[in-house]
Amino acid sequence: MDDDSSKARWERRTEAPLAVASLVFLASYAIQVLAHDLPDRGRNLCLAATLAAWALFAADYAVRWRLSGQRLRFVRTHWLDTVVLVLPLLRPLQVVKVYEAVQRRHGRPRLALHARVMVYAGLSTLLLGFAGALAVYQQEHGASGATIRTFGDAVWWTCATLATVGYGDVAPVTPTGRLIAVGIMTIGLALLGAVTGTFASWLLQVFSREDDERPPGS
Repeated sequence: MDDDSSKARWERRTEAPLAVASLVFLASYAIQVLAHDLPDRGRNLCLAATLAAWALFAADYAVRWRLSGQRLRFVRTHWLDTVVLVLPLLRPLQVVKVYEAVQRRHGRPRLALHARVMVYAGLSTLLLGFAGALAVYQQEHGASGATIRTFGDAVWWTCATLATVGYGDVAPVTPTGRLIAVGIMTIGLALLGAVTGTFASWLLQVFSREDDERPPGS
C-alpha cells in the first residue's frame, strides 16, 4: 500500500522536476569547468542555472523537513539527503532513484534484484565518476606541481580510483583535491563491494538451484 502522507505526496510530485534540476546542475557545472573560453554572459548564465538548481534542492529539503514533523530527528534519519544538500554534485543520483520509482509506480516489468543492484551501481558509478572528475579537474589543473592537467587526466585518475587500482601516475596535490579523492575512494569501495557481493550471491543461487534440480545419485 502506497504511503499517502503529505510528505510522500510531495516527494511523488517533485521527484521528476528535481531529477531534471539535477541534470541541469551537472550540465551547467560541467560547462563552467570545461569551457575555458566561455564568454562572461554564458558563464553567468551557467552560474545562475547552477544556483537555481541548488536553491530547488534546498527548498525541497526544507519542505520535506517541515512535513515530516521530526525537527532535528529528520537530519539524523535523512543524513544522506543532508550530505547531498551540502555536496550537490551527488544530486544526479536522483535520476537513478526516479527511474526506479517510475517503473514501480506504473507496474512495468523490472529487472531481477541482482541485476537491478548491478545496473544501478553502474549508473551511480558513471554519474559520480563524471562529477568527481569535474571537481578534481577544477581544483587541480591550475595548481603548482599538479599532474592532473587535462580533463582526460582527471577521468583517468577517477577511473583508477573508483576501481581501487591506484596506478599513482597522476594524483591530486591540492588539499581540496585530496579531500575529493577520499570521497571517491570511499564511494568506489562501497560500489565495488555492492556489485561484487551481489554477483557472488547470484552465482550461489544459480549453483544451489542446479544442485536442487539434479537427480538423486547423479
